[in-house]
Amino acid sequence: MTTQATAQRSFSFLRIAIALQTLTIFLQAVSAGLLLSSSYGETLHSVGARVMYGAALLYVLAAVLAWKPGGGSPRPIWHASGFLVLASAQVALGIAHVPAVHLPLGVLMFGLSVLALARR
Repeated sequence: MTTQATAQRSFSFLRIAIALQTLTIFLQAVSAGLLLSSSYGETLHSVGARVMYGAALLYVLAAVLAWKPGGGSPRPIWHASGFLVLASAQVALGIAHVPAVHLPLGVLMFGLSVLALARR
């Protein structure tokens, strides 16, 4: 009974982490629009990038916790780690001001995050 309860908690934490990640990526798209139309958009987008990266780290942590103590599949760890690599590339491309890759990668990340959320 305890193992099942732990697995259920780990599963819900993983789902919450993916939902938070999806939300932060969506808010990054909103702040990107503000970046183009207002003076404070750059600040919001910069802060949002840090929050989005933190959400990606939380996703990795949740995937590890769902796997190890919960006895789940290690597959979410690979998904979360891959997403962290994409988030790292996204941040680096944003800092380097490479919008030709930064914007499509953001759209891809949002789509992958929604897909991960739908699978949970």
